[in-house]
Amino acid sequence: MVVQPQYAPLDTIAGDRFGMPEARHLLLRAGFGGTPAQVRAMAEMGPEAAVDLLLDTEGTPFRDDTDGGFSGEVIVPLTPAQRSAYRRAQQTGDEDTLARFRGERQRQQRADREQIRGMQRWWLERIIETPKPLEEKMTLFWHGHFATSYRTIENSYHMLMQNRLFRRHALGNVGDLLFSIIRDPAMLAYLDNNDSRRDAPNENLARELMELFSLGAGNYSERDIKEGARALTGYTFEGNEFVLDRRNHDSGTKAILGQRGAIDGDGFVRAILAQRACAGFIARKLYGFFATDLPQGGAEASRETEHVISGLTDDLIGARYEIKPMLRRLLLSRHFYTYDVMNARIRSPIELIAQTIRSLGAPARSLSVLADASASMGQNLFFPPNVAGWPGGRTWISSSTLFVRQNLCVYLLTGRLPSDEGPSDSIDVEIVLDGLAPSRRDVPEAVAEHLLRHATGFAIDEDVAILSEILKDASSIREGVTKALVLVTSMPKYQLC
Repeated sequence: MVVQPQYAPLDTIAGDRFGMPEARHLLLRAGFGGTPAQVRAMAEMGPEAAVDLLLDTEGTPFRDDTDGGFSGEVIVPLTPAQRSAYRRAQQTGDEDTLARFRGERQRQQRADREQIRGMQRWWLERIIETPKPLEEKMTLFWHGHFATSYRTIENSYHMLMQNRLFRRHALGNVGDLLFSIIRDPAMLAYLDNNDSRRDAPNENLARELMELFSLGAGNYSERDIKEGARALTGYTFEGNEFVLDRRNHDSGTKAILGQRGAIDGDGFVRAILAQRACAGFIARKLYGFFATDLPQGGAEASRETEHVISGLTDDLIGARYEIKPMLRRLLLSRHFYTYDVMNARIRSPIELIAQTIRSLGAPARSLSVLADASASMGQNLFFPPNVAGWPGGRTWISSSTLFVRQNLCVYLLTGRLPSDEGPSDSIDVEIVLDGLAPSRRDVPEAVAEHLLRHATGFAIDEDVAILSEILKDASSIREGVTKALVLVTSMPKYQLC
């Protein structure tokens, strides 16, 4: 039983309690940060208008609402005639013909690996430049939730199709996304459902659909897995299109999660959506992504946290799995702006990159360098480590990743890699100093406090004193601000958002 706290944490935050710190927090969590000018604009709007602006992605155009011009014809399946020729070559030992087939396959694979690298740069650029940051943040969430790795499926266009699917349903309906994911070629290949036949059901997709994607462990039985696998037999694809192979689909009677009948994949999903555990599972995952990391290893969250998640679960059920009403309530809640939530999450590698660029006015410089740095920090886009996705939280931080994190920020702020020599290229300091009165820009302590509050959320006297000395010793405000931010971004507190 969830015990309600003494105050109502899901009540909307009052307008007079929504200032610059709260607006900054909202932009970091519901997007990828913002400049001081953007933070101030959000604060002046007030909480409801600010949240609604982030949620309203439908009418916001983006120059890159195309898919980057990537080809769906890089990996081309063999035609029936080619398959027959390949089988004949195998039977007759025709090594020349087999070598030609292998050579063509290797050529396609090389081209496809190059295309997935291009897709990583394309998506990273979208994240950095999008005027719809919440949509892109949710696309990233679903990528980690329905984790699918290119390393297993080796088809870049299928990864792009899945990425489009996540963006299309980013702030839509969870049920619609579940109906779509059981038809997604990348997911079908990743969990081997394309080879699931009625005489040999593969249980991978059925198991992960319930355990990792919708219900969580303990909310289904082994019988549900076996029956769910039968419901998904024949769900496969040809080329880039989903196909229901009725010859291999088991149309017999099944019993899944209390439902009984000739249940197919859609019926399986409907049975899942009928469980309160599904709404609770999704609400908990979204809470952990936007608010605070939840305890692991069976440890319990606070009463207030459980109360909030229970309320969000009710919202999701009441809205028939529409995400926006639930997310709006969370982002407007008093709880979301409490001390325990603000500045309490470790930035993921993608957040670190995008927030440093979008908040501090740093140029993106080389997207290839940024993509490689993200991979070195543990978050390789389109390559989640396994079907459970990135664990996040404290796993983002180690002695090696901290070293990369610091070097990354130096690179963004100065343009210099660790191996570089010679002069550096500083940032446009006018962006990050916006809001600080011109008369105060000659006061090192005022500049130091302004930078710390914007970059980390708060400023303590010791840090202000250290940064002030850097600013005093600099030959120009541009040099001083850049050097000060290099130090700020190396602080442990900058790893939090």
